[in-house]
Amino acid sequence: MTNTNTDRLEAPTRRSYVKYSSAVIGGGLLAGCTSDTGAEPTTPVEETYSVDMEPVGPVEFDAVPETWFPYTGDYADMGVALGQGGGLSAIGVRARFGSHLYEELPGVFVDKDDLTELWQDGTGKEVFYELDADVHIIDPNFMVNRLQWSQDDVDEIDEYVGPFVGNTTYTDAYDWHDYAEYTMYEAFEKIAQLFQEHERFEAFEQYHDEILEDVQARLPDESPTLAILYPENVPPESFYPYLVGSGTQSKHWNDLHVEDALARNDVVDTQAGGGTIDYETLLEIDPDAIAIRLQGEITQEYFDQEIGSHLQNHTIASELTAVQDECVFYGGVTYQGPIIHLFQLERASQGLYPDEFGDERLFDRQRVADIINGEV
Repeated sequence: MTNTNTDRLEAPTRRSYVKYSSAVIGGGLLAGCTSDTGAEPTTPVEETYSVDMEPVGPVEFDAVPETWFPYTGDYADMGVALGQGGGLSAIGVRARFGSHLYEELPGVFVDKDDLTELWQDGTGKEVFYELDADVHIIDPNFMVNRLQWSQDDVDEIDEYVGPFVGNTTYTDAYDWHDYAEYTMYEAFEKIAQLFQEHERFEAFEQYHDEILEDVQARLPDESPTLAILYPENVPPESFYPYLVGSGTQSKHWNDLHVEDALARNDVVDTQAGGGTIDYETLLEIDPDAIAIRLQGEITQEYFDQEIGSHLQNHTIASELTAVQDECVFYGGVTYQGPIIHLFQLERASQGLYPDEFGDERLFDRQRVADIINGEV
């Protein structure tokens, strides 16, 4: 789809369209978008409201957005948690969105194959025009610093398609992120304001706090040292290191009070420009536990065959304490919102503390599904 500047100027902007549609109904409330279950918003929608999230600042809405997309799976997960899965139209990279976990939640389903993949050897502006979403839940500075957009590109899409609302929360490693850093639930609350889904947010927050209180009450006094690694290849001979920072990608590790073995040994996070590390370096660090991060749907069989067996049979890797103690486990996906976090907290607890948590389910799938489906 090709657009000239003349075409863009002659067409009504997304914001003017939303305001016009609001005026047509004569001041009545415009119905919010529904989830896949057809649920109505759990909170009455004011005619005009704003969402204030750095780095953009206040953005005003005359109606709840009906169509939307993020770039990363953390915000996709937040939208689904708020019952807005039906309006989700795209994602940066499908394989990095852990929606396969929703299969365990009754009545919750997102087909990634139906989502437009924004990354196609880069991400251009034209796909934003084609999708024509009401809002983009993306940090505009992410578009500039990670995807090489210009500020003019951001401003153009904001004016002629729809606004940007978002903050890069998954990592604290980027030096350009010199503004507010939100925790997962701080960012989640902002997205709840965007979709006017305050009751769903409060229900999620309450259940999250209950689960976390129970898990943390059962943790041992001594925290293990942990190395989070992403294989350069499979089976791996070297790894990209990820530090346990304050970003939302590390929430489950911080929840479990692990000690970062890589940071303690001055290893630089790969997101901050750090290189790969080999088994010799890893043996010098020798963490108590190793979490192997992989994107996509990873079965235990695949992990055991491609990662676990390789480490056990490797001349150097087999000398690692974590390998000898059988404390090498799947570390999950990078991008997590409130739903995916619960699954990753559960799996991380089992991997780090098998004697305490074993194969125990730490949260009620039906209760989470009920919140998503509006039964709060």
